[in-house]
Amino acid sequence: MTQDPLQTSTPYLLPEVYEEFRAAARTVAEKKLGPRAAQVDARGEFPHDNHETLVAAGLHAPGVPEEYGGDGADALAAAIAVEEVARVCASTSTIQTSNKLGVTPLLLAGTEQQRRRYLPEVAGGDALMAYALSEREAGSDIAAMRCRATMTEEGEWSVEGVKTWITSAGVARYLIVFAVTDPEAGSRSISAFVVHADDPGLGYGAPERKMGLKGSVTREVYFDDCRIPADRLLGQRGRGLHLALGTLDHTRVSVGAQALGIAQGALDTAVAYVRERRQFGQALADFQGVQFMLADMAMRVESARQMVYAAAARSTARARDLTYFGAAAKCLASDVAMAVTTDAVQLLGGYGYTKDFPAERMMRDAKITQIYEGTNQIQRLVVARNLV
Repeated sequence: MTQDPLQTSTPYLLPEVYEEFRAAARTVAEKKLGPRAAQVDARGEFPHDNHETLVAAGLHAPGVPEEYGGDGADALAAAIAVEEVARVCASTSTIQTSNKLGVTPLLLAGTEQQRRRYLPEVAGGDALMAYALSEREAGSDIAAMRCRATMTEEGEWSVEGVKTWITSAGVARYLIVFAVTDPEAGSRSISAFVVHADDPGLGYGAPERKMGLKGSVTREVYFDDCRIPADRLLGQRGRGLHLALGTLDHTRVSVGAQALGIAQGALDTAVAYVRERRQFGQALADFQGVQFMLADMAMRVESARQMVYAAAARSTARARDLTYFGAAAKCLASDVAMAVTTDAVQLLGGYGYTKDFPAERMMRDAKITQIYEGTNQIQRLVVARNLV
């Protein structure tokens, strides 16, 4: 019996429910977020109105389990949500990725009491999360961190130190903070804590002046004898490094989805432009050289999409090869985003270099996806080590 080719390829197609979810997310993004994207970039401030839009649409914290008031979406649906928002406004998509960074450690290592304390607030849109891991001298080298947490005579933890490049700092109500608790314990020297924005001894630096993602507020976080109760320890003492790396395995999928969305938005912008722009009596889209560029861009975007979705499936399943796929998806998608946005600027010519079109913003936004949550050099190390 001859099989329908479409039926034989069904396992490689998204089920209809995901496409319906994408359509709904795209409608919200295009109608509500896209028109404000240039303004968000120009203002360089946290987009509270966009946050409210995401909350109203249920897109602000995809993946929080239903028992804690969330949508219960799996990692693939969460990736699609980030992709569609980043397609029109990458800054706004960091609301989603920031929440993901905060929620994931709670799901991986939090007690039931901790989950019920924090996750409903995040799911309801009442609280935003931040993830405080990086330091000036401890970026890729997490084990070199200097932030310290010591137990006081009163039975509290006292946190001292500085965290750098913290997304949503000063806006987030809760921060997942990593600090050294046992300096002589090697890989088991670091522990994780839930810190509240109103805890005494917590302060912030001025917002960083960044190349892109200007609507995503990034600050240093200062801890000066910041006192937190003992029950805010997240997971086991000394298992913070393991938790941090385990979290990144999952959240790198979100960065891959963010990069994918930026790349798709740039491709859409370029295609729309070359269809309308005329030179030498014909549309730019009719020139073979332009068509070849578009073909390469489209193939790269789709390749990144398949890798991101494959990694998302493994995140949901907590598969043993998630570390490999998470790193590979983040690395491939962010490299694609940088290449595709650069080509989009080129295709738009002089207009691509101006703020009148979104291509230059997308190019600036794309760059950070090659850097944060582990540089792409680190991702290549992770991939290679998993191979050999």
